[in-house]
Amino acid sequence: MTKITNDIYYVGVNDHQLDLFEGQYIVENGMAYNSYVVMDEQITVFDTVDANFTEEWLANIAEVVGDRTPDYLVVQHMEPDHSANIGHFAEKYPTARIVGNAKTFTYMKQFFGKDFANEKVIVKDNDTLTTGAHTFTFVFAPMVHWPEVMLTYDSTDKVLFSADAFGKFGALDVEEDWACEARRYYIGIVGKYGRQVQALLKKAAALDIAIICPLHGPILKENLGYYLDLYNTWSSYGTETEGTLIAYTSVYGNTKKAVELLAAKLEEEGCPKVVVNDLAREDMAECVEDAFRYGKVVFATTTYNGDIFPFMKQFLDHLTERDFQNRKVAFIENGTWAPTAARIMKARFEKSKNIEYAETTVTIKSAMTEENKEQIAALAKEMK
Repeated sequence: MTKITNDIYYVGVNDHQLDLFEGQYIVENGMAYNSYVVMDEQITVFDTVDANFTEEWLANIAEVVGDRTPDYLVVQHMEPDHSANIGHFAEKYPTARIVGNAKTFTYMKQFFGKDFANEKVIVKDNDTLTTGAHTFTFVFAPMVHWPEVMLTYDSTDKVLFSADAFGKFGALDVEEDWACEARRYYIGIVGKYGRQVQALLKKAAALDIAIICPLHGPILKENLGYYLDLYNTWSSYGTETEGTLIAYTSVYGNTKKAVELLAAKLEEEGCPKVVVNDLAREDMAECVEDAFRYGKVVFATTTYNGDIFPFMKQFLDHLTERDFQNRKVAFIENGTWAPTAARIMKARFEKSKNIEYAETTVTIKSAMTEENKEQIAALAKEMK
């Protein structure tokens, strides 16, 4: 139990059992499932936790409320890592009301077979709930990152309960840099919905926020402008760090040699940051994160079965489905008898916005030639 303000308590849990969040994201430092209690004339609980932590979560609530009974459970997001214990909460506190919007209860019935008709309180965007000293305003944030998502602003303590916004990977009993895992979390899970996040940031700008309480990751109290600025950069697909990412696949090492030469040439040209990712060996989510972090990206791969190497294909899928845009890109292709990788890769960006293509495309036929080395030097000048 952690006290956040005089009335607000943290009652979430840490999960170190989980190896893959959402079945795909490696979480070496676990996950936090956050939940909060606001003690007032009427007691409000914000969100539940993952199904594996029912007893721990209910015990945390009981420790805070003592002999009293919660009056409300606010459900801001219906993903099961936040909603799995609605039924257990309702069983323990049958007089409590469950607060959500119309879509919340639609999804509740889909997940649990019931929509808690006798307990439910349906709210609309900008509706308020007063529990004594605290007045909560519900701020709808559809597609950040599900349709039913809503945030809640407590005007008394100037706290924004932000659902999955401003969250990150990692349990709260492990210290680590916020930005790295928040970036990977944002790009992987929310990245497709930049326009909707921008709309949310505009709503947030009108609020006097002192504390952000997300459903994953640490409670944010200081230097909130730092976190808001990063979210603005990420959601507008801007460049966070000046530099060049080289993402590659290589079968027999010849494409890798070209990439290594390009990396060296970029450093010679004074490129502020050069990052090289082997897509076959590195965490794909980390590679995707880097592509959205840096302003320039070089894609290097082989022609494979008349297409491109599978890991590059997967990488491009991740980028384009997340609205990859506002970048300068270049291609290095390799093929022994019919190199077509550059053309295929470029075609994947046909619907992407504001993509600037380098003038130099490097085509390797099996192994680098002196001409290829000159092309790579020219490419380094373009992509520095």
